Amino acid sequence: MTSFTVTPTMLLAALGIVLGVLLMWRSGARKGRATADAARAGARAVSLLGRVLVLGGMITGVQWVVVTYAAGNTTLLAVVLGLPALFTASTLVRVFTVVTDAPRRGGKR
Repeated sequence: MTSFTVTPTMLLAALGIVLGVLLMWRSGARKGRATADAARAGARAVSLLGRVLVLGGMITGVQWVVVTYAAGNTTLLAVVLGLPALFTASTLVRVFTVVTDAPRRGGKR
């Protein structure tokens, strides 16, 4: 049986290799996480757009049916055309209205 000796140079090289592998693994995990987050954000936007288009198509279809077949019923016509308009207006007002109690940057003035 032969004895195996570890020189300081070999120990330093092994330590460097282990450190290099660890750093590459961490950077790969970080890049993978960033890529996954970007993919999720893109999927959310596409999913939201799909839902908006489907719901818009459904509302338009119902409105078209009511306007076509119940044009004489003014109350039904007003409800079917006015209700989606109210929901849309409420959403847009909420989106474009900024209400905050948070202090401005730089603290109190």
